[in-house]
Amino acid sequence: MSITKSAVSLLLLSLVLPVTAAEPQHHRVKDLKITLLSTMMTQVGIGEWGFSALIEADGHRILFDTGLRPDTVLLNASRMKIDLSDVEEIVLSHNHGDHTGGLVHLRKELAAANDDAMGTAHVARGIFWERPGASPAWAMVPRKAEFEAAGGRFVVHEQAVEIHPGIWLTGPVPRSHPEKNYGAWVDGQHRVGQVRSPVGLVDDDIPESMSMVINTDKGLVVISGCGHAGLVNTLEYATEITGTENIHAAIGGFHMLHASDANLEWTAAKLVDLELGNLVGAHCTGLEPVYRLRELADLDRSTAVVGATGASFSLESGIEALSLAR
Repeated sequence: MSITKSAVSLLLLSLVLPVTAAEPQHHRVKDLKITLLSTMMTQVGIGEWGFSALIEADGHRILFDTGLRPDTVLLNASRMKIDLSDVEEIVLSHNHGDHTGGLVHLRKELAAANDDAMGTAHVARGIFWERPGASPAWAMVPRKAEFEAAGGRFVVHEQAVEIHPGIWLTGPVPRSHPEKNYGAWVDGQHRVGQVRSPVGLVDDDIPESMSMVINTDKGLVVISGCGHAGLVNTLEYATEITGTENIHAAIGGFHMLHASDANLEWTAAKLVDLELGNLVGAHCTGLEPVYRLRELADLDRSTAVVGATGASFSLESGIEALSLAR
């Protein structure tokens, strides 16, 4: 029995196609805008020790963190003429009250216009663990009960996940480098609380610290609440989970306000390796660390700024810092 050339071609094609189909899909977001709705420095609306940003990516509108005071995000959004009633997803970077304070209020206020508004909150494993000695006002278990009573639901992520094409959540970030971007400074001393993990009480390094990663043709855009897992740890993990090697922008809080010159120099060298293109350091990043990282990572006034409420970043236009921070 003879086999024709066309039959051989079809046979070879059938062997190749399954391999091609099994290759991972690297989705890329084409349209992206990030607007800061809560941080300390402000030119539009109210400032506070907190963080929140609206992420608009290829038609998906997601609120990243909810600020400190219950009504800050809504008041600032109104001042900016931004309607949040069709935002149905929230990402909470970690348990601290300056990132979760608006959660319940946002759900209750906006559900009147849309049953699904602010109805789904993405969090990482560990956010509901008990923190003995921590402020009761920041406890997440009571806030969880209030949010669920208002019709909201939590989605707990154990690991990195792509929640929409090109839009990733890191889940808990591995700590490859010994960055200690957590704890509080009291009377000149660095103090770390404790958290009750499945293996017992351990130092509270904010194990649930989670960031959002947007994969674009220009590189990764990473949004951080406080970056308690460490800025470099987070950015390197973002490249690992997405397969995209360069960081187009890092935006948010990075908890470097107490970083030493040596730490800033080390961090800047890593940022250069990661080809960081833009930096918007808000909330707990600190003013001087932003300027030092700008200098050390060879950025400039158009590509590295202190974040202010009302400021934005887009793939098309880059950083719009407003005149206060420009």
